[in-house]
Amino acid sequence: MINNIRFTIMVHLIVLLFGINVAFSAPNGSIRGVVYDKDFDAPLLEAKVTIAETSETVLTSSEGNYLVSDMPPGNYTLVYTKNGYIRQVKADIIVNSGQMTDVDIWLEGDYTDMEEFVVQDIQLGGGSEAALLELRFDAPALMDSVGSELMKMAGVSDATDALKLVAGTTVQDGKYAVVRGLPDRYVNSQMNGIRLPTADANKRAVQLDQFPAAVIESIQVSKTFTPDQQGDASGGAVNVVLKGIPDETVINFSAGSGINTNVYGSDFLSYRGGGVSTFGSRDVDDPYQGDGDAVGVSVTDVPLDYKWSVSGGGKKLLNDEVTIGAFGSFYYEKDSSFYNDGIDDKYWVLEGENTMSPQYSGEDTPGDSPEGKRFFTKLFDVNKASEEVKWGALGILGLETENHKFTLVNMYTRAAEDKAVLAEDTRGKSYYFPGYNPNNPYSPGNLPDSTDAAPYIRTQTLEYTERTTHTIHLRGEHTFSESDFAFGDFLEFEEPKLDWTLSHNTAEMDQPDKRMFGVVWHGDQYQEAMPPYIDEAIIPSYYEQYKSAENINLGNLQRVWRSVSEESDQLSLNMKFPFKRWSESDGYLKFGYFYDKVDRDYNQDSYSNFRPIGSSYNPTYEGSWEDYWSDSFPGEDHPLIEAAIDVDYDGKQDIQAYYAMADFPITSKISVIGGARFESTELSIVNFPDAEPESGETFKQGKVTWLPPGQTYPAELNPGDADVDYSQDDVLPSLSFVFKPIDRFAIRTAYSETLARQTFKELAPIEQQEYLGADLFVGNPELRMSQIKNYDIRFDYTPFDKGLLSLSYFYKDVKDPIEYVQRVGDYSYTTATNYPDGILTGFEFEFRQDLGILLKSFDGIGLGANATIIDSEVSISKSEQFDSVSMDSRDMSHAPEHLYNIFMTYDFPNKATKCGLFYTVRGDTLVAGAAENEGNLIPNVYETEYDTLNFTLSHKFNDTWKLSFKAKNLLDPDIQTVYRNHITGEERVKTSYSKGMDFSLSVSATF
Repeated sequence: MINNIRFTIMVHLIVLLFGINVAFSAPNGSIRGVVYDKDFDAPLLEAKVTIAETSETVLTSSEGNYLVSDMPPGNYTLVYTKNGYIRQVKADIIVNSGQMTDVDIWLEGDYTDMEEFVVQDIQLGGGSEAALLELRFDAPALMDSVGSELMKMAGVSDATDALKLVAGTTVQDGKYAVVRGLPDRYVNSQMNGIRLPTADANKRAVQLDQFPAAVIESIQVSKTFTPDQQGDASGGAVNVVLKGIPDETVINFSAGSGINTNVYGSDFLSYRGGGVSTFGSRDVDDPYQGDGDAVGVSVTDVPLDYKWSVSGGGKKLLNDEVTIGAFGSFYYEKDSSFYNDGIDDKYWVLEGENTMSPQYSGEDTPGDSPEGKRFFTKLFDVNKASEEVKWGALGILGLETENHKFTLVNMYTRAAEDKAVLAEDTRGKSYYFPGYNPNNPYSPGNLPDSTDAAPYIRTQTLEYTERTTHTIHLRGEHTFSESDFAFGDFLEFEEPKLDWTLSHNTAEMDQPDKRMFGVVWHGDQYQEAMPPYIDEAIIPSYYEQYKSAENINLGNLQRVWRSVSEESDQLSLNMKFPFKRWSESDGYLKFGYFYDKVDRDYNQDSYSNFRPIGSSYNPTYEGSWEDYWSDSFPGEDHPLIEAAIDVDYDGKQDIQAYYAMADFPITSKISVIGGARFESTELSIVNFPDAEPESGETFKQGKVTWLPPGQTYPAELNPGDADVDYSQDDVLPSLSFVFKPIDRFAIRTAYSETLARQTFKELAPIEQQEYLGADLFVGNPELRMSQIKNYDIRFDYTPFDKGLLSLSYFYKDVKDPIEYVQRVGDYSYTTATNYPDGILTGFEFEFRQDLGILLKSFDGIGLGANATIIDSEVSISKSEQFDSVSMDSRDMSHAPEHLYNIFMTYDFPNKATKCGLFYTVRGDTLVAGAAENEGNLIPNVYETEYDTLNFTLSHKFNDTWKLSFKAKNLLDPDIQTVYRNHITGEERVKTSYSKGMDFSLSVSATF
């Protein structure tokens, strides 16, 4: 449900901002324009524009734009100068009251001073907000962007933080793009237009946190599909544009350090041998030699957080025709996080009841009374600590002539993260035995008939993960001579343009030796006398193994080695034929080809301290709740045995596409953009059950099983049984209209058809687990790709430079949406299935303006706001509906009800000091749909609304040195998910934690 107060505030703010544009229109006028290079028709950076009558001077931006504001009405003379160009004077420029006068100019090169002349800007994307607004107006798709200028002001650290500044865009799990409420499978993420591989074990989505802000020029989000985009850009296509080669030789350096209020002064968790090395690499022993390795957490010193980066590059004119350039960047970041206020609870609604109560599992069920029953609850209090190192290098080489351009990009990123998690369930005992005293053997809950009911549980997880991504791609752009054919005055073709890209990309995830240790603790117990053999006694408190119901035969220590590697090779070709219609309107024909070949290798080896057949091994440990068994366990005799329950696989995905499209101006004010993309998809999986002992082994515990389609009980998995071979061909049309009735105002409408693919994990009908004892996931080989019909309309208006007013409406009709559901056979598990259909609609509002252009006293103030309101629903097929409660539809998962962003920036009058305030709100979001387990209802799980407030301040001492301060997450909200009982409206907290506030100080230098 939309928060009425926030919604009302947002509506009033939008009305107020519209009013500001009307009420504060400046009585004076302004002059704006673009300065171009006459020979190459390229915008000129830092050309000087001087008003002869007032001597006021401004410099052009990287896109050649300039603006002279607050000019009294009258006639003026402008003087244009730049090194290497002939001075030009433009006289008799009339400025009228309250009006904008446009004056563009083309400067001619002064060839006697050729050494100062730079041919063109070898760059991959602009980072200024003015340039991105122009791109928004000219792009064939509905596009939103955020550039490096705003990213610096907002103090973002990586691409995921930057993405939150874009209207209608947020992130899932801290890594994956969600656009207009559609999660990762509906969003195509790229770098410089290259689709990257991913080593995520569960998704095929790119982890955007691997791109630090230091290497990003802009993030461009196309929210409508055009045929030159990839077919799964349903919610949008996110393109991370890397920094390009600067015009002048320059070196940048920055370094800083920070603290988090949760981390500073805390009992930070790690473990013996834990932590991350300087460059994030770790050699891990074989489990058979690792008997002394830690299995539990311990308190350690608080780590130091810091970051630094260095970059540099420039261009050089070799001769009259060739320019070369280079750019290099290296960044390094060490970060940590911690919380000790976490909650992770599981509730359900018992059959025949209306209110929620704790979920239980075990040998018996509690029923109305827990007396004499053995069962476990899951009401965990959680402490979690994380240390992470991220570093990477970017290198770019460019070569450019008048008609040809080549760019070679090589980027490597590496991230290593070490987590230590302590989770304890002591509230389950108190729930069933109010007032329970663990130190009183006569307390209810410690008596013989209740000691096994909801006992204390402690789990400890030690998880170290390394992720690397490497991409190398070569891009060429070519302009050919003009065609000498035309259709009279109707069509006149201009210079055809060809661009192509070749790339090789790799991604790897290595998770060596993830350890999970679980124990059950029983307090001091009173034992009745049983004459003549047993006297009354007190049994001292002790630990025993904690095993999950699905894998009751496993031990209480699990150690898992997992690795995922993925390679992709891509080729793209695009041929564009620009033309003019009636000698006034630009259009083009465009054709292209795309090929992407992906190979994935997944490998997992699991070990546990089993009870071998015929063995009496059943370890226990005598001690108090404060005496951790995990401290003594490594020195005891607990042999590990490899579990024959792992399934390795090779996955392949081949995508091949052809497209044709045109941008055709019907009149000077109306254009139609349309075409179609033919896309072919092939997905295959070959499974390798790990059932046979390796060399030197004598025994493996368990067997590999799978669930054949339509069967509720597992069968032994033999090679070839669960292999998948899926293929599909799609024709994806797109049609849009652009209407520009007046200057700086545009209406865009669009219709397109797109798709969403299954992942490797979702197709394989084998039992998969994140770790031994975790919830089971079983893939569905009958899963189909989703088909989406997209409808969009947008109104854009830029009343002044650096200003924008925008309103959008979108409607998405999803056939066969892929959703996760709970199933019960011989055991409960999660699987993916196609729901019949889904609908997602919404509105987007956006405002941006530099208020100085409206009123001189507001000079230096920039204001921006955007809001997205989303309504979504998926229909539940009859086979998926519950027997216990009627529920034929629900919200679409991961679609927030609303997203708000408000920001203000201020350049102080001295122009050396800047500050920014950024406020974001993310509304309630469904993260897991309702499920039924043996007649008990598990309600929908929503992530509740939370807001974030960030502040930045920077001061530039001179042309070289700058000091910056950042304060992030100043509101420090509790981030919660809740169960919502749609029958009664009751809510229960499922998970909760807080991130803490971040404060950092950094210094940077430019030479």
